[in-house]
Amino acid sequence: MIGAALRVHDELGPGMLESAYEACLMYELVDQGLNVERQKPVPVVYRGRRLDCGYRIDLLVEDALIVEVKAIERLEKVHSAQLRSQLRFSERKLDC
Repeated sequence: MIGAALRVHDELGPGMLESAYEACLMYELVDQGLNVERQKPVPVVYRGRRLDCGYRIDLLVEDALIVEVKAIERLEKVHSAQLRSQLRFSERKLDC
């Protein structure tokens, strides 16, 4: 995963839109023979109801790894919170 991300960044360089990095990273991962879903919808569960709020996982690799693509200078606390929410609503667990 990290090698693929580095290849994309080396090829495209900085300053691109997240969507460009995302598309190229998906290409790299699929080229490696991995199963990748792009922009996978994740419903929000509110008071027991599943609501489609347009929430999406950028890349879901092998139905196990959530990849949130960012084109930023540094990670902020909100980015970690976003990933934790994606884990919770997609009913996946963090494995370390």
